[in-house]
Amino acid sequence: MAGAMQLAQAKPPRFDLDAVRRIVGEDWKAVNREIQAQLASDVALVNSVAHYIIGSGGKRLRPLLVLLAARACGYAGQQHVLGAAIIEFIHTATLLHDDVVDKSDLRRGQETANHVFGNQASVLVGDFLYSRAFQMMVQVGQMRIMEVLADATNTIAEGEVMQLMNCRDPETTEARYLQVIYRKTGKLFEAGMQIGAILAAQTLAVEEALVEYGKNIGLAFQLVDDALDYQADAGELGKNIGTDLAEGKPTLPLIHALQRGSAREQLAIRRAIEHGGIEDLATILSALQTTGALAYTLTQAREASRRAVAALARLPDSVYKDALVQLADFAVERRY
Repeated sequence: MAGAMQLAQAKPPRFDLDAVRRIVGEDWKAVNREIQAQLASDVALVNSVAHYIIGSGGKRLRPLLVLLAARACGYAGQQHVLGAAIIEFIHTATLLHDDVVDKSDLRRGQETANHVFGNQASVLVGDFLYSRAFQMMVQVGQMRIMEVLADATNTIAEGEVMQLMNCRDPETTEARYLQVIYRKTGKLFEAGMQIGAILAAQTLAVEEALVEYGKNIGLAFQLVDDALDYQADAGELGKNIGTDLAEGKPTLPLIHALQRGSAREQLAIRRAIEHGGIEDLATILSALQTTGALAYTLTQAREASRRAVAALARLPDSVYKDALVQLADFAVERRY
């Protein structure tokens, strides 16, 4: 228990994400300009909802990784800017749809778009962002990139359905959980890295290395998110503690604790997953500590981060590669 508490309370040096962005400074500015330009619609509600969700303070890690991957592979063109914007649009569309499905009212410390504009508007603007992303893929003009992104979008949709099947199911296994987070989160990180390699016309070996990096950094981010759901407060994380529990989502901390907790703790966790709600939150938080569930989840995240960094060995040394290593460290050391 002491080890888990120490893990939860540790305050690592704050990672400077802006410093990483400055490495791709002009590219980063170009991506933000591209995003704003591509959001334009003559339908007022589309503009309102799209700008609300895009401007809601996300870290935009996925587009940043596209830029870094392309430059780390020696790409000297500008199509990676469009690729980065595409990745951000796909990601944002999934957020709009996720929040409707989950009935969420808080994301990134702000009211969700569905809470402000309603479910119908959020779903339809999510569809707009998906379709705009595919228009942008046509602009890139590379069938291989269209294939990667189409496959990724389909995989994400499958992951959403799998998560829905797992919801309220206390029999969800760690293997099923990992499948969901790979499809929902890892796949888009993976696709973004792969785009960078394809644009740079890199070898298959390098492309596979970047795919491995993307997959594992995505897994690391999601694992940490799922641990933080029981550690960080709304001010740090941008959502309420126990949100996953309230929605009946059996994430890894709960799965681990359910297997190792006392009979009383197991009953509380099972009841919370089956019915949703945080009535037994105090008991469950205690179980997560005594069973080492949070420490276990963060250990799995660190292992995924280690695999991501190891995959970068096939890339030549550069400031862009160094930044990718830093982001892999940030994935597991962050507290927000």
